[in-house]
Amino acid sequence: MAGKTEELGTVVSTMDGPTTTAFSFVLNSDSVRKGQFVKVETEDGILIGSVSDITRANRYFERAESVAEYERNGSRVMESFPTTDWEYTIANCRALGLYSHDNLLVRNVFPPAPGSKVMPVEENKLKEFLGLDDGGLEIGKLAAHNVAAKLNLNRLLQKHIAVLAMSGAGKSYLASVIIEELLDRKKESGRPAVIIIDVHGEYTGFAEGAGGYRDRTTVIDGKKIRIGMPAVSPQVLCDFMPEISGTAKRELISKLEALHKERREKHEPYGIDDLVHAIEGDPSIKDNIKGPLISWLYTLKGQRIFGKATYPTLKDLAQPGRLAVLDLSDIDSMKKKQIIVAYFGRKLFRARKKEKIPPFLLMVEESHNFAREKAKSSEFFAKPVIETIAREGRKFGASLCLISQRPVQLSTTALSQCNTHIIMRVTNPYDIDHIGESSEGIDKGMLGAITTLRTGEAMVVGEATNFPVFIKVRLRKSRRSSKGESIESIARKFEEMREKKKQDVEAFL
Repeated sequence: MAGKTEELGTVVSTMDGPTTTAFSFVLNSDSVRKGQFVKVETEDGILIGSVSDITRANRYFERAESVAEYERNGSRVMESFPTTDWEYTIANCRALGLYSHDNLLVRNVFPPAPGSKVMPVEENKLKEFLGLDDGGLEIGKLAAHNVAAKLNLNRLLQKHIAVLAMSGAGKSYLASVIIEELLDRKKESGRPAVIIIDVHGEYTGFAEGAGGYRDRTTVIDGKKIRIGMPAVSPQVLCDFMPEISGTAKRELISKLEALHKERREKHEPYGIDDLVHAIEGDPSIKDNIKGPLISWLYTLKGQRIFGKATYPTLKDLAQPGRLAVLDLSDIDSMKKKQIIVAYFGRKLFRARKKEKIPPFLLMVEESHNFAREKAKSSEFFAKPVIETIAREGRKFGASLCLISQRPVQLSTTALSQCNTHIIMRVTNPYDIDHIGESSEGIDKGMLGAITTLRTGEAMVVGEATNFPVFIKVRLRKSRRSSKGESIESIARKFEEMREKKKQDVEAFL
């Protein structure tokens, strides 16, 4: 559509305009669609606008009672009069920006004149206007144009991303497309490492099947993740035990520092059991302090995550042009998930600040469960880490992508630092209100459109584009995870497996 050169329509006077922010035009082309970008020549330059809605009208059918009376008389209006000659269509547009006569993009300060001709925007000019980048990440096409939506890497990642959508709207699919684009980048274009917190096992498909992204993907089984006690500082361990008393913390810090020093000198590994034994064997610690402290340590030990060595290592997690999937789908304990995200998030950020690892993108699925707006520190260990990366990460090449189906529950601090929002269908009114408050550049019309988006459609707003745009997400190239199969497929495979077991037993007997 954007490549066509025919005249699209004529600006008309209405009760509300044209104004500096909006105008309407009568269509003389059937190629105009909602969301399309158009241009109008004005006294100050070329005004660019986007079609916010389209209205069809017909004078024959303006008065319902007249039409009803005519129909009751046994005649059909369409057969008696040339009603199509009286039909017209009006497109309502937002005035977005203006290219001045010296080709500078400026704010529009004067309305277009009624009678001005409305034309399509040339593809190159449209890409320049929206800030699209031919060398960027292609996540789809503009909704009303055959133009690739290629987003500049720096503008998208440097100030963080939020992917917001209700369940089933396609947010994980879109996240997979973003991952593909990052993994497909060439060395000379700059390749960040990608790490994703996968709570449902939806991204393990990157490592499945021959070819594709298998050789660039490492899947870490959540049940095998371990945090080595020699790598745990006293303060970090205290963070995982927020409810112990100040006195107990001092005893814990003293014992852990002593254990660190003793075992490092002997080059001996040690685990949480060694710390428990050291505390149990110290008669100087009062029983009313020792009992609760040991109880808390046994609670941590019960998570089965603290060991003598750390897995995965930073090398496993962060390599240029590679994907690391932390598959937490088989972990039931939310506390254990919190500890994993908090520890490895902090470890990645500190390593990046010291330039020990490449720039990275940390993607957090179900991020509202790790950085909840109203959360107790005793339950949400990961929240401070996520908020720290959100606030400071851009200075060090540590990027964040928060993926959530409940933005109203997501930390306002973290969400407000995500300067690009990619929003898919959302219907919950509280979530919609929260998106409107946290996303600059979205008006009421756009918020209303969010509820009607189809699966695979999204709105990009914020730092990645100069103006909000609607896109259709491209088809993914990677393999879907077997854990993301449909209920029909899972049910069928279950019965087939049960039938096969039955046959095997009968054959054995």
